[in-house]
Amino acid sequence: MSSNALKEPNFTRPIITLEEHFLSRASLSQPNVYNDAFRAIPGLMEQFTELDDLRISDMNSGDVTMQVISHGPGDLSPAQCRDCNDQLASAIRKHPSRFAGFAELPMDNPVEAAAELRRTCLSGIDGVKFVGALVDSHTESGVYYDGPEFDVFWREAESIDVPIYIHPTWPTDQQFAAYEAPHLPKMVLTQILAFGFGWHSDTAMHVVRLYASGVFDRFPKVKVIIGHMGEMIPYMLQRIERVTARWGKQRSFREVWDSNLWVTTSGNWALDPMACMLRNTKHDRIMYSVDYPFSKSKDGLRWLEEFEESGMVDADVLEGIRWKNASRLLGLNVRMS
Repeated sequence: MSSNALKEPNFTRPIITLEEHFLSRASLSQPNVYNDAFRAIPGLMEQFTELDDLRISDMNSGDVTMQVISHGPGDLSPAQCRDCNDQLASAIRKHPSRFAGFAELPMDNPVEAAAELRRTCLSGIDGVKFVGALVDSHTESGVYYDGPEFDVFWREAESIDVPIYIHPTWPTDQQFAAYEAPHLPKMVLTQILAFGFGWHSDTAMHVVRLYASGVFDRFPKVKVIIGHMGEMIPYMLQRIERVTARWGKQRSFREVWDSNLWVTTSGNWALDPMACMLRNTKHDRIMYSVDYPFSKSKDGLRWLEEFEESGMVDADVLEGIRWKNASRLLGLNVRMS
């Protein structure tokens, strides 16, 4: 079926989503226990690996105008990252008005990660320039990106002026060992340490570690995105401010939150966390996302409609969250009719 035959969304009210995933042929070529788990969920792997009509059909069901696509969690080698990004660039080239891309980077090698960020976002791949990168919240061996060896990476991100989306990933072996509970089924413990709670708090700690390590002092214009209604930080923001004020940084955590951080909704279909975030986060820093294929665009649209009907924001703020804030941050031009 040609994508031209697909029912189109309502382009008069654009929507941009930017935590939307795929699995590359490079990732499927290596053993991965989580990929095996994904295969057990009916239809998920087909959605995860497809970059064409099936994905666009889901977008259309939720009136999504443009999807910024990124790779799923898990470490890839520099060569695999290049192949992954080449594959995504090809899909963007086929659907330039519907797809954009965040690069996949080999974060266990900061020099290579910086080079691939430059190739994808500055040089471009056969005419396709990515709009930033999405990286796991730590490598599979448990490395975070706040050490001095990562300055080469953050310097490149600041220089190119593209955001880095820090996304949760699976718990490390060390985290499993620390929370081992023989009375709990392995599946339950995995979910507690992952999408049930742990990987959200892990991402929040990563952001605070970046602040504590002076990354935002050394690179004051660096841009970072986090998802899932701010990965718990909005709820803890005032407490984080008080604690971090003792650390002697050039700017307060609140200043960094207001200047260097953006947040997305990404599949958190609830109004309560949004109410919290609206009270302490600049509204032009909040962006809508779906978290495809784990969440579906039509479910996101229902939540957007509930959000609009709630009266929590006016029309200008709503349009910012739906698409304008992402368009400004990422330099995206969306179809309006």
